[in-house]
Amino acid sequence: MAQIFLAIAAILGGLSVAAGAFGSHALKERLSDRALEVFDIATRYQMYHALAILLVAVLLSRAEAAHSLLTASASAFLVGILIFCGSLYAISLSGVKWLGAIAPLGGVALMVGWGCLAIAAFSYK
Repeated sequence: MAQIFLAIAAILGGLSVAAGAFGSHALKERLSDRALEVFDIATRYQMYHALAILLVAVLLSRAEAAHSLLTASASAFLVGILIFCGSLYAISLSGVKWLGAIAPLGGVALMVGWGCLAIAAFSYK
């Protein structure tokens, strides 16, 4: 699992950089200031959590315990990125406001990821 999460982290990190560049260059004249702000939030959270998945991948490669909690953590981060960041990208690009109701589910998934990581810390060797 460590290799899979490492690859996912690298891909998500690279896509975050690409999305940030796309937002600041291609979308600057096309979106409102608020839509650009929402897009920027999505790129930042995507990068933060790509780095979190990277951390979990490193921990998984060295862990003797807490394997399932670490896997749950990285999985929750991935789900959170897809739902939270994905809904923010969709809101900013489409203007469909009801998608904002989906974002908190992704936020909960991100918090679950951090919670699993915190619990895993107590059994990490």
